[in-house]
Amino acid sequence: MTTSTSRPAVPPRHRSAAGPRRRKPGRRGRLALAICLSFLLLLAAGAGWVYLKLDGDIKTFDAGGISDNRPPASSSKGENVLVIGSDARNDGNNKLGGGDVNDIGRSDTAFLLHIYADHENAVAVSIPRDTLVTIPPCKLPDGKWTKAQPNTMFNQAYSVGETAKGNPACTQNTVESITGMRVDHTVVVDFKGFAALTDVVGGVKVCLPQNVYERDLSPKRPTRGKLLFAKGEQTVEGQKALDYVRIRHGLGDGSDIGRIKRQQAFVASLLKEVKSDGLTPTRLLPLADAATKSLTVDPGLGSAQKLISFAMTLKDIDLHNTKFVTIPWRYQGARVAIVEPDASELWAALKADRTLDGKDASGKKKSSPSARPPAAPAPVSGRGITVTVYNGTTVTGLAAKAAAELTSDGFTVSGTATASSQDHSTTVIEYGPGHKSDAWTVARVFPGAAIQPVTSPGVNVVVGESYKGGSTPAARPAVIPKDVSEGARSADDNPCSNLTYG
Repeated sequence: MTTSTSRPAVPPRHRSAAGPRRRKPGRRGRLALAICLSFLLLLAAGAGWVYLKLDGDIKTFDAGGISDNRPPASSSKGENVLVIGSDARNDGNNKLGGGDVNDIGRSDTAFLLHIYADHENAVAVSIPRDTLVTIPPCKLPDGKWTKAQPNTMFNQAYSVGETAKGNPACTQNTVESITGMRVDHTVVVDFKGFAALTDVVGGVKVCLPQNVYERDLSPKRPTRGKLLFAKGEQTVEGQKALDYVRIRHGLGDGSDIGRIKRQQAFVASLLKEVKSDGLTPTRLLPLADAATKSLTVDPGLGSAQKLISFAMTLKDIDLHNTKFVTIPWRYQGARVAIVEPDASELWAALKADRTLDGKDASGKKKSSPSARPPAAPAPVSGRGITVTVYNGTTVTGLAAKAAAELTSDGFTVSGTATASSQDHSTTVIEYGPGHKSDAWTVARVFPGAAIQPVTSPGVNVVVGESYKGGSTPAARPAVIPKDVSEGARSADDNPCSNLTYG
């Protein structure tokens, strides 16, 4: 007898006319679904925790210190970002830079980054810390405002108020006064933040034109000390990177101008490292974690989401289209003076979103050949505006020249006189209550002039050395001065090129 091992037939399940019924999720399906949902919730919670953690690390400065007397906002999609390197010793920075933890905060370096409206080009303009400028009124820690400080070194703006954490708002006010450009964001990086950034990217390639010793970093040392950097290309990070960007003496003429060249080369190399990893949120989070612990920013960048979103807008800017220049300058004794009209031409070109080689980077579509050319800017009209002119220099007759130019443009000049001090390097336009718009009209006659509110009525022009006299030039396309464009560095340049001055 044969025994069958087959199972008895199972009656088929009832099938409706509509077809087979869907099975409800079984135990395993429900478990898998629960795991997936839990995983997604953990991811979301994790991302939220990361952003919350980063938010807790970001410090913002008081926006109440930003002047009400600001240039108008740009009508394009371009942005201006002021980057300040602080040498403050508080918050543990003295371990890297030495010095007293309660010392006054100073700006060791500063540049204005103009991001063109097409978001495919950018240029960073360095401002030497020894540049003589007029520091406009700035807010003190007790809430009072200072008076304008003419013929003062640029880096003194950060020290207004004499606090260990510095005064970023005052530096922003000064840059806006110098350039006539509105600063959209300000970022301050201290020693710790700088060192941390270089650690995260695994080091930055730099180059030295010669051997560098301890005395080159600390000139008061009685002996040369040990070798810090050997001549040639090398990779640095942390303390070593900080030492590199702070070296001033022993290279070239030992000036701040030469150090700026090396700092520009360093930032270019840092950008290369960041871009090589890709500007994605995943790549940016470690950088953000390192940076935010030592960043101080304006309230507009005061959250991790805002900071990372801003960084993501830079992802399409090619290294070759990222340029570094220095404000047009000349030596004035041991200090640096701004060269006019070159500086004003540079700012005008950036406002018009013109690149260093003269290309239109406004992002606007080109008009068809049949389209009408854009209308020329309207001429200056001073009708109904009364101005008093003061000579702020030792050049005889300069106030009279300025008065004649103002009169030819329709202004009413109530008189000319000698200013209380004759050491003004740049022209200053002062305005009393209710005359802010008049002051901006007057400023069109004096490119590069600083504009300052005062308590006295009316509008005064204190003519500085930058004013050369003559009629208001006819409107022409904004062009970058040749000396500026030819001296520019691209972010993809050889790290060993153009490293010293003198």
